[in-house]
Amino acid sequence: MATTTVIRNAEVVVAWDASSKQHTYVTGADVAYSGGTLTFVGRGYDGAADEVLDGAGMMVMPGLVNIHSHPSSEPMNKGLLDEVGSPGLYNSSLYEYMPIMRPDAEAVPSCVRVALSELLLSGVTTVADLSMAHPGWLDLLAESGLRVCVAPMFRSARWYTKNGHMVEYEWSENAGEKAMDEALRLVERAEQHECGRLFGMVVPAQIDTVAPGLLKESAQEAKARRLSWQIHAAQSVVEFHEITRRHGLTPIGWLDSLGVLNDRAIIGHGIFLDDHPSTPWHTDTDLKRLAETGTTVAHCPTVFARRGITLKHFGRYKRSGVNMGLGTDTYPHNMLDEMRLVAYLARTQATDPRSLTTTELFEAATVGGAKALGRDDIGRLASGCRADFVMVDATHPMMRPGRDPMRSLIYAAGDRALKAVYVDGQQVVRDGEVLTMDYRAAAAHLHEAQKRVVDRVPLQDWAHRPVEQISPPTFRWS
Repeated sequence: MATTTVIRNAEVVVAWDASSKQHTYVTGADVAYSGGTLTFVGRGYDGAADEVLDGAGMMVMPGLVNIHSHPSSEPMNKGLLDEVGSPGLYNSSLYEYMPIMRPDAEAVPSCVRVALSELLLSGVTTVADLSMAHPGWLDLLAESGLRVCVAPMFRSARWYTKNGHMVEYEWSENAGEKAMDEALRLVERAEQHECGRLFGMVVPAQIDTVAPGLLKESAQEAKARRLSWQIHAAQSVVEFHEITRRHGLTPIGWLDSLGVLNDRAIIGHGIFLDDHPSTPWHTDTDLKRLAETGTTVAHCPTVFARRGITLKHFGRYKRSGVNMGLGTDTYPHNMLDEMRLVAYLARTQATDPRSLTTTELFEAATVGGAKALGRDDIGRLASGCRADFVMVDATHPMMRPGRDPMRSLIYAAGDRALKAVYVDGQQVVRDGEVLTMDYRAAAAHLHEAQKRVVDRVPLQDWAHRPVEQISPPTFRWS
């Protein structure tokens, strides 16, 4: 028989108010859970309690939901891609640099452990892992203790450049079909995994690398299997021009014409719409299309801010009725840092501090992401939901003054105030330490693995440049 655990008398609980469909502060509240499910959220719990946790001085909040991340590769890029963008390709790093700095097979597990550890330490309890399939992937995800949406990517073509200013594509539609079949089988295995925390998503990798037939077929498979569907689209000026050249439509317009946009569709990034200053088009319909179809945009500002690129702007998308979710596309895999940057860039681009509220920001990081994943049992604290929650030290000096603890957390304290993280009622973080994986060992292994990547760069770069030429160090080494 499952035991019942109760968090007693928390200073504040960020509870879900079903009547208003909003998060709400509840002071002096209790949270009870049993068998991985929340059984009570509110004041005055008087039921059974096999274990009692002291909530004094704590803010209990729902675990964060990250709908766009690449754990198997992105940690390797730290120190390499911080200041890199191809000037001949509108400052994107996608086509010239990222393909030549990928981790080798030996490094992938350490990449995953580093990324997932950082996510846990920043309060994430659910993450969508958009990766190419790799050996031991599902068991590695299960090891983390996270709830993971397994999202194996597939495509019909690979991109490359031979000169740093033109992107070319090498196509194999048969390979794309085969890769999708393999991805769907992997999703089936994920949903049958004994840990019970893995579920799936259908992910044609990028709008410009997937054949039209495969795009439509993948969306049909997602619908038949009741899965979410995600694609990288409107993520670069190069891609915008490529799609308009091929089809005479913007990336969002073309996806809509194929009938693949709906309330379970997610656009990874969705920056370059027909009214973006960098991609002005003769239409002004992309934002409306996203809203009317119920499509979600997965917003990940850090990776683009490094290149001098940003969404125009979060508040505008929200006011237009677009469901927004958040992701940590790149390092650091810190969701609280990402949320802070979301807010500051949104207000800077809007030149208006009122363009995005913290209420809307937290909703995107919780229920907005959960909606995109087709889940109403995560991203909120309510009876019947999964026991995925975070305990924050509300007495931490950086949480004080504590007039508005969520603002103090996002804009000041960040992960320094996190005390504990639970997924399915199991503790996975305690006092700044991940309990499920050896974060430090994985980071040390990754440090050594990056040296191998650096050594290979001249062999893979079109111009045979060493890393020091592509990405000069901050200071000269002597």
